[in-house]
Amino acid sequence: MLARELESKTKPSSFQTIPIIDLTNAESNDPSLRAQLAAEIKKACIEVGFFYVSNHGIAECIFGDILSAMKEFFSLSLEEKLQIENKKSPNFKGYSPLLSGNNDPNNDGDLQEGFEFGYEPVVDSGVADNGFMGANVWPESLPSFRVKALSYYHAALKLGKSLFPLFALALDLPETFFDDKTKNSAALMRLLFYPPQTGPVDDRIMGIGAHTDWECFTILWQEPEIQALQVLNADKQWINAPPIPGTLVINLGDQFARWTNDIFKSTVHRAINRSGVQRYSIPLFFGTDYEVKLEPIPGCGPPKYEPIITAGEYVKMKLKETYGH
Repeated sequence: MLARELESKTKPSSFQTIPIIDLTNAESNDPSLRAQLAAEIKKACIEVGFFYVSNHGIAECIFGDILSAMKEFFSLSLEEKLQIENKKSPNFKGYSPLLSGNNDPNNDGDLQEGFEFGYEPVVDSGVADNGFMGANVWPESLPSFRVKALSYYHAALKLGKSLFPLFALALDLPETFFDDKTKNSAALMRLLFYPPQTGPVDDRIMGIGAHTDWECFTILWQEPEIQALQVLNADKQWINAPPIPGTLVINLGDQFARWTNDIFKSTVHRAINRSGVQRYSIPLFFGTDYEVKLEPIPGCGPPKYEPIITAGEYVKMKLKETYGH
């Protein structure tokens, strides 16, 4: 069984660096090359829970377009942004002001502004991704914002879908194992703006407090040359995860941890922007279909987390804990 095979490898890791994995062979016709890539991913998922990916297939111009769109949006007046505040949406879409969320209950709030949206075809606005997540909302004064945001969303969505077969191989499962669990995957994107933290250091307020992500995995773009992301190792050391040119960050979330009884790690991380300048980042939270039960997948042993709940129930619970929504 996978659980016995990996038992000696699932102890907390005192990693000092985060691996970089080249995705060139992700869709190779050679099964041995895909298997070799999956073995690299398995090692990263077990030991760190984070890894960078290079040759991910997303053009640099798409990143430039979404960054310019973000700067335009977050420069709008607070009054205008609050017109589409997420508290006005039953499904948490739209704008979130500074300190409106708190991922770490020991802190006083997350020092970030955000804008969240989900699946929608670029050519047809107002389409809901499913009954739970509902339709997106967009700023009326920036018509190009929607197109640029959705263009990057769909590029990242394609990348996310290409990773599931590799995660399956990494778990010694058929490459198609996750197909019936990700037909209508919850894939939420959040555009984030972090003002610089200046003055006395107050660890109760930071860009985003120490937390794990809730979904299967996250695809993270970070603004170049600005360090903020930190990952916690087993020795309780915060390891920097700076932006590396040509890469994106992949980190596992709680759904994969529950599916694998923590064989795959959902690692605690945080972001503190002490660069002295504004910072932007974009996570895409890629989850399973909401009706899928978070029960151990084959080879990972008996349930460690009980009661067994669905992915949708878990996300609703975490939204309430973090945002009171």
